[in-house]
Amino acid sequence: MNLAVWSGPRNISTALMYSFGNRDDFEIIDEPFYSNYLIETGLDHPMREEIILSQPENVDQIILTLSQKRTIGGKSLYQKHMSQHMTNSIPRNWFDQVKHIFLLRHPARVISSFSKKYDNISESDIGFKKQVELFSEVIKQGLDPIVVNSEDIRKSPEQTITKICKRLNIGFQKSMLSWPKGGNKDDGVWASHWYESAHDSTGFSGPESRLPVLEGTNLKLVEASLPLYRSLLKFAI
Repeated sequence: MNLAVWSGPRNISTALMYSFGNRDDFEIIDEPFYSNYLIETGLDHPMREEIILSQPENVDQIILTLSQKRTIGGKSLYQKHMSQHMTNSIPRNWFDQVKHIFLLRHPARVISSFSKKYDNISESDIGFKKQVELFSEVIKQGLDPIVVNSEDIRKSPEQTITKICKRLNIGFQKSMLSWPKGGNKDDGVWASHWYESAHDSTGFSGPESRLPVLEGTNLKLVEASLPLYRSLLKFAI
């Protein structure tokens, strides 16, 4: 199985990747289009040059890795994607070769967390519009995406992960609820900047506290993102 998980930044996307990576029948790949995204957009993200050098330049080569059939007895591939990394130049004709999960988090939480690591956030940085676009494309292709609210995972990890596994027609494994501290050998090179809390974790955190209060441009960005978030939230398992 090839499993593409579409998220925005500062979600629990890394934790969910670690969860599946701790199964005995999955391997993981971390944000395979990040380098291409930085090259196309010219964005000056932390560790930009290291990221670009760490991944293949050829998008077709990446897509082949993501979509090729897994050998009999081989492990399934969990693909952690940032929705905004899927620039318009990247073909979508491989989408029918993978199963899709859309992982959601309230915009106020995303923006509050992301603003602590990155200045002057815009809509294109947090990916809600792109996430809705990708969801629409998957539906258009007649596929059956799974939508998951990250808050449900944090509140009821075993119950929610079990639901995901059921939709994927795979058995739940207790090992998915915890993982070794310190990260995963397949983390992207950018992990040292972005994954501090994930590296300190050994399992999913508990329920989040009340929503953060934002002001100014960040508040406007929350208000603009909420309709997009809610349009997908209604499909959550």
